[in-house]
Amino acid sequence: MTGVVVPGLLREPFTVVDGGLSTSLEELGHHPDGALWTAQLVIDRPEVIVAAHRRFVEAGADVVISSSYQASVDGFERAGLDRAAAVAALASTTELARRSGAAFVAASIGPYGAYLADGSEYRGDYAASWADVRSFHRERLEILAGTGADVFAVETIPTVAEAEIVLDELRRVGSPPAWLTFTCADQRTTCGGEPIGEAIAAVQGAADLVAIGLNCTDPRHVTSLLVAARERTDLPFVVYPNHGRAWDAEAKCWIGDGDDHVAMRAGEWVALGARLIGGCCGVGADGVRSLAEVRDRLLADT
Repeated sequence: MTGVVVPGLLREPFTVVDGGLSTSLEELGHHPDGALWTAQLVIDRPEVIVAAHRRFVEAGADVVISSSYQASVDGFERAGLDRAAAVAALASTTELARRSGAAFVAASIGPYGAYLADGSEYRGDYAASWADVRSFHRERLEILAGTGADVFAVETIPTVAEAEIVLDELRRVGSPPAWLTFTCADQRTTCGGEPIGEAIAAVQGAADLVAIGLNCTDPRHVTSLLVAARERTDLPFVVYPNHGRAWDAEAKCWIGDGDDHVAMRAGEWVALGARLIGGCCGVGADGVRSLAEVRDRLLADT
């Protein structure tokens, strides 16, 4: 397999990525809400963000993803910060993750729809021009590029068009190491309706990536998605599904029957080329601990 090399990042048989930050915060008694979601605590209670990250490290995570997923200068300004403070708050997300003691920090680059806080990242149908989307990503990347993250987690991306924009803007800031993950609606397509194999084939040459894959997707869909994607790329896969429920953007809650046993499927994902595995929404410290135990068992069997 090929891909950008970040020394030590890809462990055998796989590297453990953390779980859902909002889930860890809930386990600590905090319930993120509002337009800033988890990023509200970056300005209100940054020590709680550190504690939430640290729970995952203590559970066995090698990589912690920062709290910048839904963070932006405009979002912080709307919350009452002046521009200088908003820039500082966004930049601080990498250091907050670093304080967890994680071996690696991934700076989260969530989709434009996350900033809108209306669930549109699970549809990809923004009421904005692509120029607006590009401007949004450019400002955030320019700030986060200087924060010392080990890798950028371009995540929960619903469409090829937005993925290409982010990867293009990453090149503008010096092409830091990055992975890219789509969010998928079913066993075949991204949330924007594009076949996963075609989506991955379209973007894998747009930037030098550490890995490519999917996140915030029903774990029951992952194996089929990886089988389809494997036909179109030889990059390592990064996989961190959610607990299998559907997000109701209007009610702002998860609905349906969940399946948070991500660890039960990790072995088959490794066999298909997954080298970074974690969890997203609904996967907390226990889920990450189970993944670390699976990794240890697989390592002992080799």
